[in-house]
Amino acid sequence: MATLLTAVDDIPEHGSYLFTVEEADGGLEEVILVRLSDGVSAWKNFCQHETDQRLDRGRGAAMREGQIICPKHGSMFDAETGYCENGKAAGSTLVEVDVSVRHGQVYLTDDEVSFSHEGGIDDGGAPSSTSHLSF
Repeated sequence: MATLLTAVDDIPEHGSYLFTVEEADGGLEEVILVRLSDGVSAWKNFCQHETDQRLDRGRGAAMREGQIICPKHGSMFDAETGYCENGKAAGSTLVEVDVSVRHGQVYLTDDEVSFSHEGGIDDGGAPSSTSHLSF
């Protein structure tokens, strides 16, 4: 079953859209959506060199010329294929999550995971806000 995630227009052109999925074992995993010239791709939100290193730390993944950049070591992953040709993660590929686009909407279609909430794991499903106020 496909789950609506967001509109393609809501994914930053230079950055990512972060959401959390639940895996079959009940564990949570973050996923990033990135825009491509002809669609979108979705990748689990960790560098292959160090799996505890998030590519999107909650403010969008750093990107340059179609590459997702690891903020710790600078390895660059092709946004379309997930493959890395440089740095400490060279020769590795990001873990893909299946999504599809229909009528400008992005759907999670991966049978291995289910949608948990928008944002990162630590966000716990709380509504996102652009406000920086705290009380």
